[in-house]
Amino acid sequence: MFDMKRGKHFNCVHNLLKKDEFGFDKPKEECGVFGIYSKGNLDTARLTYYALYALQHRGQESAGIAVNDGEKLLFHKDMGLVPEIFNEKILNGLKGKIAIGHVRYSTTGASSRENSQPMVIKYKSGQMAMAHNGNLVNAAKIREKLEEEGIIFQSTIDSEVILNLISRFRLTTNNIEEAIIKVMKEINGAYSLVILTPNKLIGIRDPHGIRPLCLGRIEDSYILSSETCALDAIGAEYIRDVNPGEIVVIEESGLTSIQTEAAEKTALCIFEYIYFARPDSYIDGVSVHRARIEAGRRLAQEHPVEADLVFGVPDSGISAALGYSMESGIPYDLGLIKNKYIGRTFIQPEQGQRENGVRIKLNALKEAVDGKRVVMIDDSIVRGTTSKRLVQLLREAGAKEVHMRISSPPYMYPCFFGVDTSSRSQLIAAECSVEEIREMTGADSLGYLSLEGLLKTPVGAKCGFCTGCFTGKYPMEVPEDANKYSCG
Repeated sequence: MFDMKRGKHFNCVHNLLKKDEFGFDKPKEECGVFGIYSKGNLDTARLTYYALYALQHRGQESAGIAVNDGEKLLFHKDMGLVPEIFNEKILNGLKGKIAIGHVRYSTTGASSRENSQPMVIKYKSGQMAMAHNGNLVNAAKIREKLEEEGIIFQSTIDSEVILNLISRFRLTTNNIEEAIIKVMKEINGAYSLVILTPNKLIGIRDPHGIRPLCLGRIEDSYILSSETCALDAIGAEYIRDVNPGEIVVIEESGLTSIQTEAAEKTALCIFEYIYFARPDSYIDGVSVHRARIEAGRRLAQEHPVEADLVFGVPDSGISAALGYSMESGIPYDLGLIKNKYIGRTFIQPEQGQRENGVRIKLNALKEAVDGKRVVMIDDSIVRGTTSKRLVQLLREAGAKEVHMRISSPPYMYPCFFGVDTSSRSQLIAAECSVEEIREMTGADSLGYLSLEGLLKTPVGAKCGFCTGCFTGKYPMEVPEDANKYSCG
């Protein structure tokens, strides 16, 4: 099946399919961050542990917790999932009034313990720990300058660049807040930060608000988190989201907000609603679940089809599938069953068994799909690898027709702000038309939600959105070496 006019497209898709390794064909968000300042007798390390468990979907390669015990900073971090890294003995040894935590998925920064977070440093003004979600686009330039001035880096991630700048500016300022304001004028990109000092918990969100950060409370104790689901996990109350360009300082006297200059147009990553965030979270005041329901509704309006059953690819496609069913009247049911017990350490199938790899993680529900015309809802197609194998699974289970509907536009451009798609060569929609993608996946039809429809899905949102992965238009200028160093 080779067409000379389209040979380039088929070759590119073939290469993308060959590159696939076991696992889902999804963009990976780099990190989740959390911080807590106790005004009472809260077990901050244990609460941070539970919160990181709730944020585990944002990073599964490493995790860490740092606390202030009143005299020095204590920390523990390692490679693995949260429950693999921490136990009772470790948590009991992390006693402190203030704690921060981090879960990480690596991209350009090597997957190693040295790159795990929180990062902890000692400098002239004392100790400081930081957890970072996002990616700086000018980290390489700043790092090169600092190295020329004699700074030695211990990691390959841009979070260390931020810490070095803070410690340097701290020498010539009255307090850490002034140092942070100066640093924010030097760095460009996406960053939500939680910083732990001997007596303060500080939260920072970049001027565009690309990555999420919210503020919560347990009685008089304050909390910072990437998502509200972590607040729910520890019984905390959601207060509000940290504003773009805002510095939140929490100390014994209470909470202080410092609003630095925000971008004229804010640009929250729209993929938080599509895939990254947990459906029970609220991002910038908008329900993620409701946004995905709305995406499914609009998808049904834009791409109707006659079918007997609609279902979502677990887990992020489920809410959109419910919306598609509500709007279209097509019954909703389970079509794919997910194995929830495959972790980071799962032994990879041998090369000859790759085609069967997806069966271990997902399996078609034959009872539901046999003899049916089915609509499979997914949130995105990046390389097309998993989509092709899922269509095969459904046909083998007896599905008469398989119609794919995607609750976002074609993913055509790399992200430079904290997602692991740094090259267009990785993206099937950058190389192939919708019809060519449909043919390669084997679906009977394929429809993507329009960008116009997508932007209407976060109902009630007051912020702007970054849609660079769909349009190639980014909220700031992106240099060629933008992803040379990243927090992930």
